[in-house]
Amino acid sequence: MGIFDKIFGKKEQKESLDQGLQKTKEGFFDKITKAIAGKSTVDEEALDDLENALVSADVGVDTTIKIIEGIEKRVAKDKYINTAELNKILKDEIQSVLIDTPANYNSYELPATHKPYIILIVGVNGAGKTTTIGKLAHNFALAGKKVLLGAADTFRAAAVEQLEIWSKRTNVPIVKHAMGADPSAVAFDAVQSAVAKNMDVVLIDTAGRLHNKIHLMDELSKIKRSVNKALPGAPHEVLLVLDGSTGQNALEQAKQFTAATDVTAIAVTKLDGTAKGGVVLAIADQFKIPVKFIGVGEKATDLLIFDKKEFVDSLFEAP
Repeated sequence: MGIFDKIFGKKEQKESLDQGLQKTKEGFFDKITKAIAGKSTVDEEALDDLENALVSADVGVDTTIKIIEGIEKRVAKDKYINTAELNKILKDEIQSVLIDTPANYNSYELPATHKPYIILIVGVNGAGKTTTIGKLAHNFALAGKKVLLGAADTFRAAAVEQLEIWSKRTNVPIVKHAMGADPSAVAFDAVQSAVAKNMDVVLIDTAGRLHNKIHLMDELSKIKRSVNKALPGAPHEVLLVLDGSTGQNALEQAKQFTAATDVTAIAVTKLDGTAKGGVVLAIADQFKIPVKFIGVGEKATDLLIFDKKEFVDSLFEAP
């Protein structure tokens, strides 16, 4: 059990996950249950029903086909499979498309090899990027880490103001410049300040514009160069924040940002307000990037470290 578990409690985290996935479970669990109810064998009709259930939960066509093909291969080995066995096979196949969360993500711990640990946060405006940064700051601080915020989204006044509110709320220092300042200069100063003050982690906000992919790529590349100049080897992580409630649109955002920069981890937000939680499976499968955090509520502690087994188990529990 890590520090995070001790602070928030495993039971509380489980309850937060179950409640946050309520809307997804209501549709997903119901359709899955109907698809396999009373089936003594897995026939074409059962597989079609399962496929429809997965697609309707925004798992995505490509990922759904992969899951169904996996089931077909498993089922082909046995002439008789009851409902309980089919349920287990389905859970196994769904888990198989999710990437294991790296060990260093556990319990808001940070790699001992990097101090300060620099995280660059990217994503479109409205995806919950700035709020996610605030929640991360809160949770890292609760876990005993010294946190610094970098307000490098200098094109949107609300972003800096929102980050300042989180800075005050969490008692975490912030580095900011005037509106319209060079984002890379803000990022550089934030990292330099963190090094000088012996901070543990730096969370750098960036502008979330997608109107020009080339401009986005150039801007993010410049920020990364500035951060690396301030601290060789940084940034150590590029976290892409996606709005889970947008379903397949989140996949398009992921395509844009993974093309623009080297995304190393993903946070999927707003899962509590949508029945499209299956998009987490599609994102992880199609981009082969681990989902690190999921947002399942308004509270800072509702930003959960993603655990694929717990996520899938929750999906299969009756709402």
